[in-house]
Amino acid sequence: MSESIKESISEQSQEIDQGVMDTLRSRDHSVLAQQIDPLSCTHNDIVELLAQYLALSEQDDDDVFDNWFDNLNKAQHTVLKVFEVYRGQFEHQE
Repeated sequence: MSESIKESISEQSQEIDQGVMDTLRSRDHSVLAQQIDPLSCTHNDIVELLAQYLALSEQDDDDVFDNWFDNLNKAQHTVLKVFEVYRGQFEHQE
């Protein structure tokens, strides 16, 4: 992969991460909905992804989790980021 492509992906990731942090602070879900709604996945795809995520993250073998996580596609990473934002908001409700 060329260095310019890596830099572009890194910049996009930082923008998404900053958008997620801004959303977490504001509790405005519209930005998150814009990231999730256009994805071409079924409800079952999302449920299966979250079930795998929770099951693997509770195991003691970090290598298994890391390998699974590293092989996810961009849409799956987006779903997990949004899930973590929502979870963080619900865990820290006043």
